[in-house]
Amino acid sequence: MAGNSQRRGRRMTSKAGAPKGSGGKNRDSLAGRGRTLPADERPWHKGYSGTEKLPQRTAWKQEKERRAAAEEGRAPKIGQPGSKDTTWGRGGGRGTPAAKPARGKQPAGRGGPRVAPGRKSNPAKDTPELLVGRNPVLEALRAQVPATALYTAQGIDVDDRMKEIVRTAADRGIAILEVSRAELDRMTGGVLHQGVGLQVPPFAYQPFEDLVAASVEQAAPLLVALDGVTDPRNLGAVIRSAAAFGAQGVFVPERRAAGITATAWRTSAGAAARVPVAQVTNLTRALKACQDAGFLVVGLDADGETDLYDLEAAVGPLVVVVGSEGRGLSRLVGQTCDLTVSIPMISEVESLNASVAAAVTLAEVARRRAVEL
Repeated sequence: MAGNSQRRGRRMTSKAGAPKGSGGKNRDSLAGRGRTLPADERPWHKGYSGTEKLPQRTAWKQEKERRAAAEEGRAPKIGQPGSKDTTWGRGGGRGTPAAKPARGKQPAGRGGPRVAPGRKSNPAKDTPELLVGRNPVLEALRAQVPATALYTAQGIDVDDRMKEIVRTAADRGIAILEVSRAELDRMTGGVLHQGVGLQVPPFAYQPFEDLVAASVEQAAPLLVALDGVTDPRNLGAVIRSAAAFGAQGVFVPERRAAGITATAWRTSAGAAARVPVAQVTNLTRALKACQDAGFLVVGLDADGETDLYDLEAAVGPLVVVVGSEGRGLSRLVGQTCDLTVSIPMISEVESLNASVAAAVTLAEVARRRAVEL
């Protein structure tokens, strides 16, 4: 009714009650996720006092706090590593029966810092990972890759691969644990796992010098280097191509580049267990070391000076350098290469995916070498 806004005694506030506040607002989303870990149980916190191996970044934080405290004349606010037991029971071996762990509990045989149930952790580079997929898991077991536990989902189709996976794991004394599919989904972060996961320790990179020495001893030395490839799926695909076309190894930079993660393991379809991979501090120096060892260093570039199909030097010791999809080869790496090679294309496509370009190049190198033989 007109004029009501001016009536006496009108309500000036909303009928709704007071807001819950941030605590009440987020209370439902935290339901069932367990307690929040205290600082002395968080491996990434400077107050960590656990018995697990101290992550490098945490050690750096604690040392920084010590220096700051010394300058200010106070006691450092850091934890006492090794003074608080933060590990779960280890165990499990050959003959360990499959068991479903209780929700939020870590099964025997799986070590590592505690993580509140339902929460995702950001593991350090030196922590175990879960390798998933039937082919990658089977190839890893065949290659005797160290493993601490095998997880299988309940109700999965058991084919010949799964039978061999379980049999091989049992023969090696690896704990076999049956979990629900939902639990395995949570453990893998939603990655397609095909009902199986293998917990593996951090990837053991080959020393670069050993990689080069082993390749030189072969009849047709061939190595692959990656420059600025940050997608682990591309790294895994390149390793798979390297294995298919006879390369003796792959090397990548330690910084600003993808390393061997569970994703790279899966994309390689297990080839990472057969092809040695090395990390180098400086890619340019590593390429120069290859040149000193007698290799010809060839960089893939859309504007390369040599056509791939005219690469007569492919029959000799060769290092194929693959750049990133966006910027290609970096300036210093491009200058270090003995020559740059382009892949002829008949369409107006700007460039190929890094892993595809590597596969095409390695296939042509293998073809030329087969003709020479």
